[in-house]
Amino acid sequence: MFLTVYAGFSSGFALLQLTRENLRATQILQEKMETIRLCNWSQINTPGFVPTNFVDTFYPGTSAAAGITYTGTVQIVQAPITESYSNQLRQVTVHVQWLSGNTVRQREMSSFVSQHGLQNYIY
Repeated sequence: MFLTVYAGFSSGFALLQLTRENLRATQILQEKMETIRLCNWSQINTPGFVPTNFVDTFYPGTSAAAGITYTGTVQIVQAPITESYSNQLRQVTVHVQWLSGNTVRQREMSSFVSQHGLQNYIY
């Protein structure tokens, strides 16, 4: 009976840790997308203005040795459409991955940015 209780607690804590890792990955994805949202059209189209690679940690503001390290990429490409306004649209994809135990986990978020979008109201 003790082994069953121990296995239940162990499984519960593992699930809780995985949920926390997924939540942190979602926070990182959202942070990168919000950064893109604040860029104007010329900044989005300037190569190198938005860093294509990044590294973040489970506990923000700490060294990578303090916990899980998230590595990611930001890709800004021509939107995969054929409409006449395709030159005024970019697809932004943010990808993040991390090592959880012996398993590589990954998440991805994608959105579109328009030349005449929200950033025109900010600047």
